[in-house]
Amino acid sequence: MAGLRDLYLRHRASLGQFTRFCLVGASGVLINLLVAYLCKKGAPLIWPQAQENAVLWDLPGTRFNIRWYHLFSMVAFLVANLCNYQLNRVWTFRDCGRGWFGQFIQFFSVGLLSQLIGMGVETALMNADSPIQLSSAIFDGSTGLRTKWYWAHLIMIMVTIPVSFLLNKFWTFRAARRRGES
Repeated sequence: MAGLRDLYLRHRASLGQFTRFCLVGASGVLINLLVAYLCKKGAPLIWPQAQENAVLWDLPGTRFNIRWYHLFSMVAFLVANLCNYQLNRVWTFRDCGRGWFGQFIQFFSVGLLSQLIGMGVETALMNADSPIQLSSAIFDGSTGLRTKWYWAHLIMIMVTIPVSFLLNKFWTFRAARRRGES
């Protein structure tokens, strides 16, 4: 039992950081989903062709393309990333005494890497030819809860959380870790 207690005491600050990171992340998930929803509902009012699975741009020389849901996902990421950065900076990892912009570039880079990984997952979940596609029989779009892209987007976010936490803890906010802040 003493070994578990020592392990807990040694990693208590990290557990606290991870808990705060998850709470900030949960608020970021809500922000991300809200912005994604607003993009999905609002974009067709401006551009009638802006349906989530419609092609936005063909990628020249390939059979691949960028779809509207990729754009909606990226806009939602940008808004949520900025909100999460500020909350993580002041609450999760504490202000490290570094400049806001320089640290944001690192945080944004981590977020962008996670977003790109996540968009690969999201695309695989949405693509009819993918072995991990979400079933169109279940996610038929008949209601909001049966909209395939909403679920693909949420799964994408969940996949990227561990990557984002570890990279931010050990790279973006490493000065707070070195000072032993919790």
